[in-house]
Amino acid sequence: MAENKRDYYEVLGVDKTASDDEIKSAFRRQAKKYHPDLHPDDKEAEAKFKEVNEAYEVLSNADKRAKYDQFGHAAFDPAAGGGYSEAWSGFGGGSPFGGFGDIFGDIFGRSQTRSNPNAPTRGENLRQTLTITFEEAAFGCEKEIQYRREENCSQCGGTGAAPGSSPQTCPTCGGRGQVTRVQNTILGTMQTTVPCSTCNGTGRIIKDPCKACGGSGRVRNIQKRKIKIPAGIDDGQTIRISGGGDDGLRGGPKGDLHIGIRVKPHKRFVRDGADIHQNVSIPVTTAILGGAINIPTLENDVKLTIPEGTPTQKTFRMKGFGIQKLNQNEKGDMYVNITVEIPRKLNEKQRELVVRLAEELGDGDAQKTKPKKKGLFK
Repeated sequence: MAENKRDYYEVLGVDKTASDDEIKSAFRRQAKKYHPDLHPDDKEAEAKFKEVNEAYEVLSNADKRAKYDQFGHAAFDPAAGGGYSEAWSGFGGGSPFGGFGDIFGDIFGRSQTRSNPNAPTRGENLRQTLTITFEEAAFGCEKEIQYRREENCSQCGGTGAAPGSSPQTCPTCGGRGQVTRVQNTILGTMQTTVPCSTCNGTGRIIKDPCKACGGSGRVRNIQKRKIKIPAGIDDGQTIRISGGGDDGLRGGPKGDLHIGIRVKPHKRFVRDGADIHQNVSIPVTTAILGGAINIPTLENDVKLTIPEGTPTQKTFRMKGFGIQKLNQNEKGDMYVNITVEIPRKLNEKQRELVVRLAEELGDGDAQKTKPKKKGLFK
């Protein structure tokens, strides 16, 4: 078996003269590269990860390294007569990664041990969608919403045990919620930690379940809540209600409620942030002569003066007639895009007037538009 093993220095990618710090640094790089958390169900990465651990277990120990430098892999192969098999005892006799907990904690930023299953846990955040009108978004409003949330059972206080009783510590795992399995492998004794099957990882046994919640300690109730919609909120924005989510577990804080806002489109106005745009049609005579027209706004109609000779697609800005900016006292503006209406059908008298106007303005093609006199049969 020793003949098939790669050189430990080659596995870590260091020279035989490498210092302890260089070996440790190389191990960090290789362990992170092939760690099972980054390569789930990848057998090749798992094999390389074990190989890296095995190499580091030997080269990080001064006594083992000296033996390895002298005898190679045979120093740790009982069949070769080396008689030194500590390197195969499960990497230090702890978990499969025993002795490296501090290193893996540095690499992955977390502890390798499972957290207390009975520790307080924050409740889940919930999300709802609320649809409002254009005007409600512009001026703000109050809405009542209804949604389902998980709450601690009022009968048992969230313990899951019937009133007058309490959960018992799991005798199998001692309340830890996990058990350790020991397995002899080709690499030695391997230990794995799995959730306790007796208590399903909770660390507790409920002998007399609460009838109201069935022993879960949780119930789903319909929650009604009034929500204040601030003036100026826009489509796609979210309102967060602190503590509006699910109840926490074992005394943990409540989650939050996130309300996604959907604003219905308006039949006249188009919103752009706090500004409003609208199209307004005016007669051709108003465009030529000028005049005052009524402009609809979110609150009432206002007068807008149209100068003489206003062309079609001319845009006027009405300052302060837009939507209130969110959490501010300032309002946006309204932009009025003018479209000049051209009459499609003229009677004979109207046509003559237009022809005269064209002649006065020096339009040489105006004669072509003169109406022809009707004949006897027309």
